[in-house]
Amino acid sequence: MTEQAEPAEPAERPRPLPATSDPAVPDPVVAESLICDPAAPGPAVPEPTAPRPLYEIRRWPRSFADRLTSPLPGVRAVARLAREGRLRPSVESLRQIPELPFEPGPLPLPVPGRTALTWAGHASWVVRIGGLTVLTDPVWSRRILGTPARVTPVGVRWEDLPPVDAVVISHNHYDHLDAPTVKRLPRTTPVFVPAGLADWFRTRGFTRVTELDWWEAAELPGEDGPVRFDFVPAHHWSKRTLTDTCRSLWGGWVITAPGGRRVYFAGDTGYGHWFRQIGRRYPGIDLALLPIGAYEPRWMLEGVHTDPEDAVRAHQDLGARVLAPMHWSTFLLAAEPPLEPLHRIRAAWEATGRPREELWDLPVGASRVLEQGAKWGNAAHR
Repeated sequence: MTEQAEPAEPAERPRPLPATSDPAVPDPVVAESLICDPAAPGPAVPEPTAPRPLYEIRRWPRSFADRLTSPLPGVRAVARLAREGRLRPSVESLRQIPELPFEPGPLPLPVPGRTALTWAGHASWVVRIGGLTVLTDPVWSRRILGTPARVTPVGVRWEDLPPVDAVVISHNHYDHLDAPTVKRLPRTTPVFVPAGLADWFRTRGFTRVTELDWWEAAELPGEDGPVRFDFVPAHHWSKRTLTDTCRSLWGGWVITAPGGRRVYFAGDTGYGHWFRQIGRRYPGIDLALLPIGAYEPRWMLEGVHTDPEDAVRAHQDLGARVLAPMHWSTFLLAAEPPLEPLHRIRAAWEATGRPREELWDLPVGASRVLEQGAKWGNAAHR
């Protein structure tokens, strides 16, 4: 299942999830009245916790449906989507595909104290931080289940990757957890995953899997010292088969280098109260990787996918310095025109008055670096 058919129309007031025969799935008829207010303050931010042991075996509840901040699709939502037929961009707008930015280049050289970033496409990044090479939601496949083939090539050839020191996964949707890509990794690669997803990796032979709940952390040794991986909440959901709705958790990752450099990878999310709480919990985020695509029709996808204006608002809530947009220009998952996210993120950013150089609207394949002295720049000039 892909992410086109997601939550139903938002309602005015939140209510508890109803009891059903399957506790992982709210009743489809009443689900449309269960959305939470994204502006609500939410629960208090937990105090910092000590890192958990790496690779431990843990037990989890059967369902994480109580973490939903938007309902799953209801009968009326599915009927409306079928009636409107707004599942893909219009034929006319598909003429924009050749204009999508694609500028692959060499990966930045590893330098002590430097944090570097390369966009491979969609939510896949090559992050060099604390002496480690970290992949986020790696999807190197040309096609994912139920979705047309990618419209831009992967920005980094697999054979050009340095040894991968860690992988972080945000959730189990096919455009974020790609089995053919995962199969290409050494089985000893350390993998950080949401609660409930470790078995998926262990059954495929991975021996170093760490699964975390929201607000938990683990540390991985790096050349510069331990690099910390904190799993944080997101406004989304999980499903991979007909029977596993919300059986594993979803979220983002805050990666902190020994010197304090901080990269926030949002994974897949709608806008809501979590961003402000993440910003309070992890002050001084240097770089926020935020999704800006797959947002139309808005009445259906607002709860789980930020549009460009939402992403800028989330960036402000986080108190982050630099915004790097993602989750667009790769797979056409929703109905907006292919180039619209880029135009809208630039306009929304300009409206804030923030420095233009702090918006990294990168082409697929491009890189940027953060020097030890906090100077951001184009990797091609280093």
